[in-house]
Amino acid sequence: MKKALSLSVLLLIIPLTVFAQTLSGIDFISPIHDGAMAIKKGEKWAFINQEGELLVDFRNDVVVSTINGNKYPFFNSDRCLISSKKEGISYFGYIDKKGNAILKPQFLNATEFKNGMATVIKLYKNVLGTIDVLDKQMIEYDYMEVVIDINGEILHYFNKKPTHVTLEKNFLGKPPRIKSKFISDNLIATQNMDNTWTIKKYKQ
Repeated sequence: MKKALSLSVLLLIIPLTVFAQTLSGIDFISPIHDGAMAIKKGEKWAFINQEGELLVDFRNDVVVSTINGNKYPFFNSDRCLISSKKEGISYFGYIDKKGNAILKPQFLNATEFKNGMATVIKLYKNVLGTIDVLDKQMIEYDYMEVVIDINGEILHYFNKKPTHVTLEKNFLGKPPRIKSKFISDNLIATQNMDNTWTIKKYKQ
């Protein structure tokens, strides 16, 4: 009885070593980005930290990018890009390192975060009126290319006027192309209709 009691006390005193779970059958392991490595199993991706602990469980909605010839999703600024389809149209959003959808898929296109900022195509819904006989709203949609922070707050508008869009898969078979990009921390380049570029300073 005393021996059993002593063993119980000893287990409480000596710290237990916790080992990361064993992950087998992994098809691909990415380099570490922002404290996380992407691992692929079949068609799904998950994320682990440098201790091998699972941060985000396997899922199939993360967006894969090409980096140094390899294709994998990654975190930057504690955010990873995800995508889902609704009625044939792709929408983009972001998860954190717990797998929570911090920004649910809502943008018509989006880039990965860099230095706490990302470029997205934000959709706007405009109610024009109501058809009384059918009791149905008349709606049109526009979008604008903007810079957001990690919480989705708009930091900068790339264009002054919204672009009209028909929100149907027959008209929007693929995401609208993002035409603006950061070429340095302080400079933005925007592609014009004639395929030339305009460079201007970024003002937050």
